[in-house]
Amino acid sequence: MRTTPTLGIQLYSVRDDIGPDDLDRTLTRLAAVGFTHAEPYDILGDTARLGAALANAGLRAATAHASVLRHDPAEIVDAAGTLGIGTVITPYADPAGLTDRAGVARLADALNAAAATAAAHGIRIGYHNHDFEFSQEVDGAPVYDLLTSLLDPAVVLEVDVYWAGVGGADVFDLLPRLGDRVRHLHVVHDREPGNDRPVRGVDATGRMDEVLALAPALELPVVEVVAHHSDVWPLVERNAAYFLAGAAA
Repeated sequence: MRTTPTLGIQLYSVRDDIGPDDLDRTLTRLAAVGFTHAEPYDILGDTARLGAALANAGLRAATAHASVLRHDPAEIVDAAGTLGIGTVITPYADPAGLTDRAGVARLADALNAAAATAAAHGIRIGYHNHDFEFSQEVDGAPVYDLLTSLLDPAVVLEVDVYWAGVGGADVFDLLPRLGDRVRHLHVVHDREPGNDRPVRGVDATGRMDEVLALAPALELPVVEVVAHHSDVWPLVERNAAYFLAGAAA
């Protein structure tokens, strides 16, 4: 039996439904499906409007994606504090800058410095992977291994299970090695029909029961529907149903 007391969704999954007049409706629909948390991907554009829409929908935002590589960490921390967000996660780093040890060290230094700034305000900084951190190597080891060895333990990890598997990582080995550094997981059970991209260790049928159990310090699983070329809502609803059914089992 697994327990999922709360369930988030990365709002990038429903980005096509978030427009000038659609934010409130979209967040309310997500709450009705059963999500308790939303993970915003833009907290700087209109912070007040986002906060009001989250409150109106009854959703919390414990995490958000905002890059300390592209934005002033002080601005990010200020917006996060306004929204009650406790962890701000850098969602992407340019793979072209991670081809040698010096480039990986620069990324780690930036994240570590931002984490020190944010900690003074009670906010954590995190990092979210894609596939290239595992498919690219430096000194014979995956970039992700080097990066995590250089990160201050204060930088938390949001492991994207799908992208890690696409990059060649076996999450059933990866997550135990990372232990309690993993506080958040990006998860997906049902992918878009036709998405047959091989995912090592975790296939389209899931094994997500086992994956969630491998993160002992997990605070929040976050659904992300990686790609879609049609109506995304059936996928969103099926993923919510899957993870919430597990919580009730």
